[in-house]
Amino acid sequence: MSLEWISLTAMNQIEDMLYHSHREAVFVFKHSTTCGISAMALEHLELASKDTRIPFRLYYLDLLAHRDISQEIARKLEVQHQSPQIIHLKGGKVVFHTSHHRIGPTIIQDCLDR
Repeated sequence: MSLEWISLTAMNQIEDMLYHSHREAVFVFKHSTTCGISAMALEHLELASKDTRIPFRLYYLDLLAHRDISQEIARKLEVQHQSPQIIHLKGGKVVFHTSHHRIGPTIIQDCLDR
């Protein structure tokens, strides 16, 4: 499966991703474009997307460009902001989240297997 990033650039997309989480797995990746750890996490997610055949959505949030959206996600989902960070949504709720070096090349499949 090839990875198709959905860029989070508007507040109303938060409701869209919650809506879609009732139909398929949804992941939100908070990325700092100036951070080396975040760049490595991004590479791991690109690798992780190749290891699964299960459909999922992956939203990409550029923290430097959209800090307001990141803060709203943290507030609405009740997940403390970190960077880099991945949040897994299912049924409109957070079922898993992690950050930094814990975002490895098997993270998506690991989440889908739970």
